[in-house]
Amino acid sequence: MSGTEFRFFLSCDINLPVTFRIERLEGNLLPTKSPNSEIDAPTEERRAELYVECALYIDGTPFGLPTRTRLESTGPPYCWNDLITLSTKYRDLTVHSQLAITVWDVSCGKDEGLIGGATILLFNSKMQLKTGRQKLRLWPGKEADGSFPTTTPGKVPQHERGELERLEKLVNRYERGQIQPVDWLDRLTFKAMDRIKDRESLKNGGSHLYVVVDFSSFEHQVVFQESGANFLLPSPITSTNEIVNVWDPEVGKINPSEHKQLKLARSLARGIIDRDLKPSSNERKSIQRILKYPPTRTLSGDERQLLWKFRFSLMSEKRALTKFLRCVEWSDVQEAKQALELMGRWEMIDVCDALELLSPVFESEEVRAYAVSILERADDEELQCYLLQLVQALRFERSDKSRLSHFLVQRALRNSEFASFLRWYVAVELYEPTYAKRFYSTYEILEENMMKLAGSVNGDEDGFKLWQSLVRQTELTAQLCSIMRDVRNVRGNTQKKIEKLRQLLSGLLSELTYFEEPIRSPLAPNVLITGIVPSESSIFKSALHPLRLTFRTANGGSCKIIFKKGDDLRQDQLVVQMVSLMDRLLKLENLDLQLTPYNVLATGQDEGMMEFIPSRSLAQILSEHRSIISYLQKFHPDEHGPFGITATCLETFIKSCAGYSVITYILGIGDRHLDNLLLRDDGRLFHVDFGFILGRDPKPFPPPMKLCKEMVEAMGGAESQYYTRFKSYCCEAYNILRKSSNLILNLFHLMAGSNIPDIASDPEKGILKLQEKFRLDLDDEACIHFFQDLINESVSALFPQMVETIHRWAQYWR
Repeated sequence: MSGTEFRFFLSCDINLPVTFRIERLEGNLLPTKSPNSEIDAPTEERRAELYVECALYIDGTPFGLPTRTRLESTGPPYCWNDLITLSTKYRDLTVHSQLAITVWDVSCGKDEGLIGGATILLFNSKMQLKTGRQKLRLWPGKEADGSFPTTTPGKVPQHERGELERLEKLVNRYERGQIQPVDWLDRLTFKAMDRIKDRESLKNGGSHLYVVVDFSSFEHQVVFQESGANFLLPSPITSTNEIVNVWDPEVGKINPSEHKQLKLARSLARGIIDRDLKPSSNERKSIQRILKYPPTRTLSGDERQLLWKFRFSLMSEKRALTKFLRCVEWSDVQEAKQALELMGRWEMIDVCDALELLSPVFESEEVRAYAVSILERADDEELQCYLLQLVQALRFERSDKSRLSHFLVQRALRNSEFASFLRWYVAVELYEPTYAKRFYSTYEILEENMMKLAGSVNGDEDGFKLWQSLVRQTELTAQLCSIMRDVRNVRGNTQKKIEKLRQLLSGLLSELTYFEEPIRSPLAPNVLITGIVPSESSIFKSALHPLRLTFRTANGGSCKIIFKKGDDLRQDQLVVQMVSLMDRLLKLENLDLQLTPYNVLATGQDEGMMEFIPSRSLAQILSEHRSIISYLQKFHPDEHGPFGITATCLETFIKSCAGYSVITYILGIGDRHLDNLLLRDDGRLFHVDFGFILGRDPKPFPPPMKLCKEMVEAMGGAESQYYTRFKSYCCEAYNILRKSSNLILNLFHLMAGSNIPDIASDPEKGILKLQEKFRLDLDDEACIHFFQDLINESVSALFPQMVETIHRWAQYWR
């Protein structure tokens, strides 16, 4: 596209309903007096219960019925984050269409208290549709005026605009992708903006209230264009027959006859008849096909009706419960009541399906409580595999003190390792303003219950001591952050920074050399660490200068960790958790692929630690030893073994290559190069640095499987028996993991609300990409052929070929 080219959509062509999101209320809401308090009694402050009313006005006339958000009483801050969809479509708007927004407080008793209102034009002065986040100033005590021109404009007047308004306009452009992101500069900029915001707030005394509204964005700008009449002008008489499009005003609306029939089919009276119904052969096949659908698949109207019709005969089929609950019209009180009764009598479901019931699709508190009751059957080891997602599921609960939060806390009281990870996962979420109150409530419940816990946890520590030990983990990470700041300020090469690090640990911060009391390692809470060994601590040579620290352990040993500041490790944490889970699933099927699921823990939004595994990158090995085999011969020589190394070492290498090839394919791991492929002395290969997942890759034309030429050569080439064994392990692992596709998809669905970059950008698209990788449309035998073809295509790309696509893939590894 040339620099002068401007692409746009016409508003009259957009046949979508007007959609926007009411996010939050900013500013200080003045405390109000309880209406029931006596005049002479001390003032009793009440908590406001707010909702937002939205009304569309076209050319100063109300158009359609007003829409309201839910009640919000958990503030300040007051966050609704409600998606509003109007019945009006973009094509029906005029250039003078306005949105009138009024905030009401219902805590005043019988009469609703008016907080204020504001009005915003949907098109700007250039006749372009407004998109992205808009901040509207409320007119206190005035209901939003939809007349044109309005008396309650939400736009801050030109003469009152300051630096803060200018910056917010830039942020809006940044969020719409009109300003190129620069990671390190963005962090500095947003921190500076927070300081400016605080300063302006103090200067103004928080005298104004604002409502933040997020309008839908489109791929290109939307320019206003009046739609033509709903009829076509008679065309000139021609000799050819032409198809004429006739506008139907009822298209897309509910057919009242069909709706009535549906209600009758689902009525309670039908329950007596349905109880004895049995599906026919064809209906049974359709039901079995529906039950095999992945959890991401939306059921059609006919499929929902089919499952509801035979709900009684499906009660012995545990796989059917989640699909049945998706069929229920929860807005119908009688239908919801019947569904909950059936749920209580249904065949007990698996933990995997219980995780699906905790997703945002299911809002019923009874359904979510039932899911928790299923989780109570799982042991601590299994629950810990899903703990990261269970903490994220707290976002979708209806209350702060939900049954899920109490369940997680109760499990934590029984297991110190579980308690440590729960505390960290919750603590990291406290940085997010929208759900900070929710997570802080869980944090408080955990602290309160643990402090009261008498006796012992795991036989050697009471609750108070355990909590103090966990709190000292946070103090330790704060001290490590301070050390990193001091080390980064040292001018000179890496060696000078290492000297500074060791000097700090031996001098000013010598208390870190020997702790007053042992601390549970954040990465492995069952290990007690007693101090840092300065002489064995170092710094990696990279832009962020991560620390490599050696800790003494209480049993006389040592453990090494890497501490990073300035990098978000939450995505790495998720990927390594998935590697660990998949390793567990494979081992349950007696397939050990020698994976290395090292520990990773995010301790903040831009800090964290990971386990240090002694290893070397393939880039380093190839520069020093020319080949992987030469390197392994150094540690495991065997004159009679394959390629001069022991058969065990080669088998370990082949298995680990197969395991990571399958896992990186399923998770769509991108940006693979010889520096983030590491090899251990025993032949185990593993991947690190997961900045790109779910199909994202900074390099063009990534091959379907991340398999480099040197790995194939170490197996004896693409024609060797060892390479054939590698392909066999790949196909076996792929089919095993496909059996658990629902579990993996459910876990990613629970992460949909998280701030992990590659999921937050487009959760639905990311999960669908993951689903595609499992090829659930194929049986096991067809999948073996599919995966072998995939490997062959990827490997062919690594060797000289004349095909254009293969040439592109070959460039990936350069």
